[in-house]
Amino acid sequence: MKSSVLTNLVLKPFNWLRKIRGLKLVYTPLLAIVLFTLVMGIILGTLQLQDKGQQEAALFRELSFAKQRIQLRFSNNTESLNTINREIAASSDDMKLKQLVREQSNDLVQNNQEIVKIIWLDADSSRVWSVPISNPKSDWIGKHQNDQAINEALSSAIELSRVTNRTSFSQFISLDFAGSQPVAKDRRTVFWQVAPNIVGGQAIGFLAALYTTQGILDVIPAELKAHYRFTLLSDNDRVLAISSDRNTPKRAFSNQTSLDIGVLSPNIVLRIDTYPPPTDLTFRMLIGVVLGLSVFVIWSLWSVLKQMQVRQEAEANLRTETSFRNAMENSTPVGIRAHDMQKRITYVNRAFCEMTGWTAKELIGLTPPFPFWPDSKRDELVEKMNRVLRSEIDLKNGIEGSIMRRDGTMIQTRTFIAPLINEKGKQTGWVTSLIDISEPKKIREELAASQERFITVLEGLDAAVSVVDLENDKLLFANRFYRENFGDDSKGHFMLAGNADDLQTLHDVAEDLQDSPPGIPTSFLYQESESEEIQLSDGSNKWYEVRHRFIPWVDGRLAQLLIATDISVRKEAEELSRQQEERMQFTSRLTTMGEMASSLAHELNQPLSAISNYCMGVAKRLEGNSDPAVTKEILPALEKASEQAHRAGTIIQRIRGFVKRSEPQRKSTTIAEIINDAVGLVEIEAHRHRLAITSNIADNLPTVDIDPVLILQVLVNLLKNGLDSTREAYPLSSRWSAPPVAISADLDTSIFPAMLRIQVSDGGAGIPESVSERMFEPFFSTKSDGMGMGLNICRSIIESHHGRLWAVNRMDQEQTKLSGCTFTILLPLVSPEATEAMGAKENI
Repeated sequence: MKSSVLTNLVLKPFNWLRKIRGLKLVYTPLLAIVLFTLVMGIILGTLQLQDKGQQEAALFRELSFAKQRIQLRFSNNTESLNTINREIAASSDDMKLKQLVREQSNDLVQNNQEIVKIIWLDADSSRVWSVPISNPKSDWIGKHQNDQAINEALSSAIELSRVTNRTSFSQFISLDFAGSQPVAKDRRTVFWQVAPNIVGGQAIGFLAALYTTQGILDVIPAELKAHYRFTLLSDNDRVLAISSDRNTPKRAFSNQTSLDIGVLSPNIVLRIDTYPPPTDLTFRMLIGVVLGLSVFVIWSLWSVLKQMQVRQEAEANLRTETSFRNAMENSTPVGIRAHDMQKRITYVNRAFCEMTGWTAKELIGLTPPFPFWPDSKRDELVEKMNRVLRSEIDLKNGIEGSIMRRDGTMIQTRTFIAPLINEKGKQTGWVTSLIDISEPKKIREELAASQERFITVLEGLDAAVSVVDLENDKLLFANRFYRENFGDDSKGHFMLAGNADDLQTLHDVAEDLQDSPPGIPTSFLYQESESEEIQLSDGSNKWYEVRHRFIPWVDGRLAQLLIATDISVRKEAEELSRQQEERMQFTSRLTTMGEMASSLAHELNQPLSAISNYCMGVAKRLEGNSDPAVTKEILPALEKASEQAHRAGTIIQRIRGFVKRSEPQRKSTTIAEIINDAVGLVEIEAHRHRLAITSNIADNLPTVDIDPVLILQVLVNLLKNGLDSTREAYPLSSRWSAPPVAISADLDTSIFPAMLRIQVSDGGAGIPESVSERMFEPFFSTKSDGMGMGLNICRSIIESHHGRLWAVNRMDQEQTKLSGCTFTILLPLVSPEATEAMGAKENI
């Protein structure tokens, strides 16, 4: 008895410990489920409150946007009505402007769905005209019995506008439609907006626009009306218009605001109601799912509690090992499969299944021949597999082969095989791993084909391509053209690349890069030089256009790539073209001289006549009178005769200098003198055709090194073309309004270095696009008596000065038609010869 009591006393604490441990295992997950349920409830409630706040904020934002759209539309409409009023005031005597005003009013009605009619009333409130004349949008107005209400509302709005001299609005008019009319629903409520036309403080008329409240809602975007219901209300909560008849749920959110469309407008309230999604069902389903999952987990815990204690340790170890092995196998793109001693597949990883397109369940248990082997190679693969398993084939580098996916596509693989040894050291099978080499093999094949194509293209080029190692001057690559013309060494490369000093510099750069840290600076590479034209000094007199750049060779060495194109034929053609252009320039000068002969004769006739008259007067006075006082009267006449003779001589000297043929000779010249001479030569012809020439020369322009005779020829030609264009655009009767032909000179500082800019602008009809594409071509002319060489020679002269010449059409202020053309000349401030001379002095 005592022993049993002692036993109970000793075992009782251990029993309590076991119970506490069991309770801990049971109630800990239960407590976690309860806490999880509470947290989920709090989160769902918080989300619901947050969603409600977001919906209210979005509702207010969309209401503000809709209000802004409506206010902006009314503001634009009011501005349009005031604009039309100004046009009406200006079109009192002009029928064309009156018609334009009606068209503007009609466009306003057609482009604004809220306006159905616009009426113009005179100062006595009598209707003068209305728009649109016939339009389904407004025809319904005359088809109901509400004319009296509409006219009364219009009269009251006009009177209010007359008193205040401001835009006013009428009260809302509820229309009563007879029968079922299609517009009855959309335009049941209307109102007038009246804009007075004030001239000199008095109203000369009123412009009235009839609005529909339903049309105001059409200003709101359709996507907003699809998610919200918009309602227009009056002060007494009377519904003026509604965007949808669909009812909103009881828990829908709403908000409203006053529109304030005008100072003298009735108060309109815009209300917005939401169509919230059915979130209640979703929320309840989430709560049900959470509770259901909690109950299910509690029940599951009770069912697995007994087995948990026994299997916990074993499962933990197995889970760790399995996770490690799965992570290894799933992280590798290598396909792995295992075979037993009967060659049956016992295991495949995920990569192998993805590689073949077969699932693990379909592959495990299969024996050779396998379904992923190509049908045409199954016997060969069975034999090869037997030889591999008997170790008759060296597996150091693997076996290259191919497998067929389930969809029939082939992939190239490399297979490695290793024996599978168990814990007792006995072989139980084999493990094979497959690597997909389709893409690398395809890339290698494409690279080989690309290299072959590249070499073929280089060999077929009619240009010398060579690559030279800058460390040892060794020729690394040369195409066919280079080998045929320069041999198999690098002499031709350096002969084309530059002189011996440049070669030594390249050697020094290569040595510095070799001593520097690994890698060639990218800033040094890929800097392609400007193309150079080089004439060989080997007696062949061939010309080559040469480009070269530095590149890293395949082994990392610095190399120079050179491409030389034979341009001997082009240089010969350019020389022939230059000679031809010189002859054409002389012909053009003679032609221009012939055209100006009549003008010069007229100009010279006046000073020569004056000289003759003054001389005759002197002779008559000297015949009969030798008084000394006569001498005082004779001297002024002689001075005037001398001035006129000097003027005639100056004009003749200009013509002789212009016609005289000479080689281009550059000299430091002031561009203002050339422009003044050109204007003086052409101004005679301009006055004869009742046209004018203006010049605008910037101050402090530097002198430029140019051939003044050639540049004068260019400016005279461009001025004459401008006069011809203006003369064709303006007949003789209207040339008093023709703009003058303008010539200007300044510095263009938008480019570097700055250049001298000369522009000749005319007010003619511009140059058609078809002509502008060819106007600089030789022998192309739009004149019946033109040779087509003027502009071509002008461009040749400018380009011989290393400048540019181009033409740009100008548009009128409305940007609807051409209003003239501007020829622009850019000339360098310093000639290339002077630049080279300065560089030579600095080198010395």
